[in-house]
Amino acid sequence: MGILARLFHREGTSEKRAQDSAQVSEAIERIAKLTPQLRLAERYQERLAAAVSTSLDYVRALVDDMPPAREASASAWTTNPYIQAFFATPEDVPRVLSHSTELRTHFDANPLATEAFAVLGMAMTERRTFGVAQHGSTACADVQRTTVSFSDHRARVCASTEQTLREEIVRRVVDQLVLVALERIGADVSRRGELEQERALLKTRLALLQRQGSGMSAVLGAEPLSSLVEVARLQAQMEKNDAEMARLGLATEAIDCRLKIIADVLNSPAEHLHVLKRELRLDRMNVIVENGYAHEGTTIELRLASVPETAGAMRAFALVKFTRSDLLPAPGMVDEERKCLI
Repeated sequence: MGILARLFHREGTSEKRAQDSAQVSEAIERIAKLTPQLRLAERYQERLAAAVSTSLDYVRALVDDMPPAREASASAWTTNPYIQAFFATPEDVPRVLSHSTELRTHFDANPLATEAFAVLGMAMTERRTFGVAQHGSTACADVQRTTVSFSDHRARVCASTEQTLREEIVRRVVDQLVLVALERIGADVSRRGELEQERALLKTRLALLQRQGSGMSAVLGAEPLSSLVEVARLQAQMEKNDAEMARLGLATEAIDCRLKIIADVLNSPAEHLHVLKRELRLDRMNVIVENGYAHEGTTIELRLASVPETAGAMRAFALVKFTRSDLLPAPGMVDEERKCLI
């Protein structure tokens, strides 16, 4: 490598490090806004930096692996197998996307923009049915087949360029990982409250039993066996309660505990975020083509994602490009359809 090449390489590496550092700092600031108490922790930026960098690298790799944005329009429906699979008819494309409040807001905020890029999320349903299958010139009746349909189309993340959209996806996904951590923190806080209440009840119950035992000893000359057993049981519960409280830590350590939980989640993003690739060979009616007829239909590769900590099935998603000229006027939309706004 020549002197100039080495020089430019070093400059490129330095620029990359500065860019990465800026992105890590930005992500930490977003985390601090989600949970302001972290600002009270000593050196919280430094302690989160490595975990944030791990999540950013993981999420960036997922986003970089996503295919380019596909044109979402009525005309594209006839030529693009993905758009044809996602929407039942050509007219559905502009109608469905025009319902997106975020897409409309984006165009309103950018009056000179002629197009917008968005993440299109959809629920995917597979249904086993019986029907007539046409293979070449042969028609077979009562054939079991699987149809695929897409519904609940949503386009909530929008941007002016595809690159900007991808960067925003990275930020949103890292935010989601932080929300997973906050759910865990909430569970620990709830458990702490339960333990403190349980501890108070146990102490009261134990004191009453011990006082009762002392009184009975004076009368009967001995502790009743049942009371002794109950005292031993309660003492064992107290010890278990103490151990659980110690595991959760003192209240003064709560902030550091929260920071550690967030760092643990961000250090293992693959455990909390799953993006699957799935290939489907579909005919024009969205029927899955069996292997024996691989020459028919078109193969599409879907991306499906789910966050384990949230309820609901996995959803398909894709990057799309939508033009302002295809945006339908709001007053012209049917009121009944407005109930299904994206």
